[in-house]
Amino acid sequence: MRPLEFGWFVPTSGDSEAFGDPSATIDVSDDHLRRVTQAAEKAGFEYLLTPVGRQCWEAYILGAFLAADSSKIKPLIAARPGYVNPVLLAKMISTFDVMSNGRICVNLIAGQSEIEIVEEGIKYKKEDRYVLMDEEVTILKALWTADEPLHFEGQFHQLKGATILPKPVQKPYPKFYLGGGSEEAWNLSAKHSDVHLFWGDTPERIEENIKDIRERAAVHGRRDDIGFGMRLQIICRETEEEAMEAADRLIRNIPEAARELLKKDTSESVANQRVQQLAAEKGLWIAPHLWTGLTRFRRGAGIAVVGNPQQCAATLQRFIDAGCHSYCLSGYLHHEEAERFGRMVLPLLAEQNPGMVKAA
Repeated sequence: MRPLEFGWFVPTSGDSEAFGDPSATIDVSDDHLRRVTQAAEKAGFEYLLTPVGRQCWEAYILGAFLAADSSKIKPLIAARPGYVNPVLLAKMISTFDVMSNGRICVNLIAGQSEIEIVEEGIKYKKEDRYVLMDEEVTILKALWTADEPLHFEGQFHQLKGATILPKPVQKPYPKFYLGGGSEEAWNLSAKHSDVHLFWGDTPERIEENIKDIRERAAVHGRRDDIGFGMRLQIICRETEEEAMEAADRLIRNIPEAARELLKKDTSESVANQRVQQLAAEKGLWIAPHLWTGLTRFRRGAGIAVVGNPQQCAATLQRFIDAGCHSYCLSGYLHHEEAERFGRMVLPLLAEQNPGMVKAA
């Protein structure tokens, strides 16, 4: 089993303890994002998921500033097919890697929202975006490791003698993460990812999915090269009652009309469809301490681990036992929840998994 690693989320579209309550909301600001980054690093998180989307700040520029303001944590920043020429993207990431002394990792995103894809001028359909992403990741890896000018003839890109400087500090190159539930996502992860991140689901389902993706990775000679993780929310408090109250407070002010609007969402994301399916079939709880409340009012990875420290650690341990080693977490408010996790849950996981958790 690989060493456990933990990532945190930087809320570049704002932060809140109670959606729908302006008095409980923190608008996004540079001070708050630095506060979250510092709290996450101090708590022992190793990477920092920096989101993309119309409501988010630009991820590469923000990530560079946050890396400069920290000393250990690695921004996890998206590479999206069709947004940046792959030669330029390779140079951007390797320059970031050198300037931060090896503190960047790459999040592969083909695009969760078809509406945003169209709004932003990306003309490729979903199936084409995965083919394009395969080409672009292949180019990135080749440029970072090539000793000679790169010639590449693909469906979307043709290169004739491309070279880049500098080369990455991380060898052979920064780690790749991908979160997705579609066949295309699983196949791309099997070929390219260091870590495939699942969204919230039952541990039993996750164990089955890991076996499936490992078989796909074996086709590329990578069965043991790919690791697995979970993208989850966490709501941890000293007592179970306090955690339940915090969870309820997050959504109690949101009108049911928001739920109806979400049902009309035409998102093609299979991962998002699975989360919504779980919420519809199982209600607020898909398993003990796995809560779907946030998914009732928002797209994305909204399933949360809810409980006291022992309950949260036990729930995460079930995913560890299923074969996951990487945990990309978030919680509200993000600087406060990061501190609670590092203080109350991480020591329990370290005790349960000797030698597998790095010290903060």
